[in-house]
Amino acid sequence: MSLESSVKYHFPKTQNFTSMPPATASDALSGTDMMGAMGLTQSLAPLGYSAFMGKVGISKNDATRAVSLLQEIALQTCDKVAALRKLEIDIKPIVMQILATYAYLDHCQSAASKKPCPSCQASGFIDAEVFTMKSPFSGGTRRNVREVVRVKCHQCDGKGLVSSSCNDCKGRGRAVSRKLSEEQGVPVLCNCKRCSGRGYERIPSTDAFNAVCQITDALTLDTWKKTIKPFYDELITKLEIEEGYANSVLAKVAR
Repeated sequence: MSLESSVKYHFPKTQNFTSMPPATASDALSGTDMMGAMGLTQSLAPLGYSAFMGKVGISKNDATRAVSLLQEIALQTCDKVAALRKLEIDIKPIVMQILATYAYLDHCQSAASKKPCPSCQASGFIDAEVFTMKSPFSGGTRRNVREVVRVKCHQCDGKGLVSSSCNDCKGRGRAVSRKLSEEQGVPVLCNCKRCSGRGYERIPSTDAFNAVCQITDALTLDTWKKTIKPFYDELITKLEIEEGYANSVLAKVAR
């Protein structure tokens, strides 16, 4: 039993009131067996379990808990970075919460994710200049008048959100290599260079930096790139490791 296969137990299609005998096969596990396995997994791997359940939309509480647990880890390890160690005592927890939040948002990214439209700032409308023929007075001479009006954003079609999938591979993670295709005479697929085979665009780390700058001006962009960004990337990697560990724990207890 894996974390992905356990999602179906949170969204049952029909209710089953018949008794099911306990067994070691994953397909024959009863509801009580699965509840016990998930509870034990949550106890042994709280961060990874909460991160996954929040990522797939099972529970917003799990997403909040994942950010909180990651913030605790960040507070325990941030002093190894000199710039973070020098932060004021009351500012440091807020900065760590921001880093943990953005790290979790990046961890939850997928080709199906949505992000605010950069053209309209998620409003769905943009300002555009138009020219219309108008007469300033009744019966006067008509002339072109330039006006600024609100029109529907063409990039997001007025929805305010756009897809996070890679523009080159369209979320598949694989794209046709023009060079190899010309050499071999047939279309050759390889990992997309733009997204490195992920199929989606990651959240820019500068977004986290800009959010931190709203709290304190003690950190510069140069310091962020040299010392804090590697620490921020470690938080993202930590989520991936913990989710993998939670998956292995569930596989063991639900055999």
